[in-house]
Amino acid sequence: MTSNSSRGINLASQGISLKALFTGYLTVVAVGYLMAIVQIQFTHGMADGKMGLSVDDIVYSYYGKRSGSLIESKLNGSMQGMAPEEDRLKIINWVHQGADEQAFHDTGIREIMDTRCIMCHNADSGLPIPDFTKFEDVAEKAETDTGASFSSLARVSHIHLFGISFIFMFVGLIFSLSTGVPKYLKAGVIVMPYVFLLIDISSWWLTKLNPNFAWFVIIGGGAMGISFAFMWTVSMYEMWILPRKGVDSRNALLDE
Repeated sequence: MTSNSSRGINLASQGISLKALFTGYLTVVAVGYLMAIVQIQFTHGMADGKMGLSVDDIVYSYYGKRSGSLIESKLNGSMQGMAPEEDRLKIINWVHQGADEQAFHDTGIREIMDTRCIMCHNADSGLPIPDFTKFEDVAEKAETDTGASFSSLARVSHIHLFGISFIFMFVGLIFSLSTGVPKYLKAGVIVMPYVFLLIDISSWWLTKLNPNFAWFVIIGGGAMGISFAFMWTVSMYEMWILPRKGVDSRNALLDE
């Protein structure tokens, strides 16, 4: 059986147009991956009120901070910069005093919500966040924080399963044309993102039930990132640096 390299089906020998296509795709996907990391920092990385993703951030996001409410944990975490400290403390005190509807209107909580929150927290925003235009919805989030709901987990899970697996199919397809990686290592790296994608998303659900599974969320996401970086680097190297090295070597032989 002939190999890919003997038939010329490899990254180094592709024409400039196909290399440009592959490079454009890999570059855009890499930028998208970086933006996803930034987005994770803003949605989960501030759950404990500190910069950087930690196990506590994962626990608070999926299991919840069950000693307090979702509103309180968000105001002390990822939403800390969205309102002055005075307004945040007023809302938190209202929650601690029982989240009474009359107090909601009489103490100015409604005005703070209208000024600071409603621009995003409304039914027409299209964002996967609570609607705070009605008191009932605000009161629901003032109850004990139990983390992400099962309905939101189902919605986000199917989006990630379809979207990320589709991205890695093309990244893996390009990487499969590389020749400098042993075949069993290549196969392992190609299948690695799918295995750890399942581990990552399964761990969301398990962490919702038991906070001890939060570590697996970080392990799954980290392993996907490592496999992506490896495939991206090898693919770029074999498309643009390896052919240049071959030309330089042949030129050196001719000069001798």
